[in-house]
Amino acid sequence: MTTDENLTRLRAHHNNISRYRRLLRTRLLPLERQFIERRLSDEVAALLSLSASTFPIAFSEPRPDDRCRLQR
Repeated sequence: MTTDENLTRLRAHHNNISRYRRLLRTRLLPLERQFIERRLSDEVAALLSLSASTFPIAFSEPRPDDRCRLQR
């Protein structure tokens, strides 16, 4: 799959996550809420998986205690 296709899929997952979060702020029956929470969980998992495969290198900021050691 190309990067453009992956970016399109990432955008779709992000939009679905936003939609499900917006729906959870409304009045829902317990069964509806359970369904949406499950779909939200599935979408988040799919987004994280696709993100990891599309962008395999991740950079993290140094922790505050690491910066202190680096400055000494």
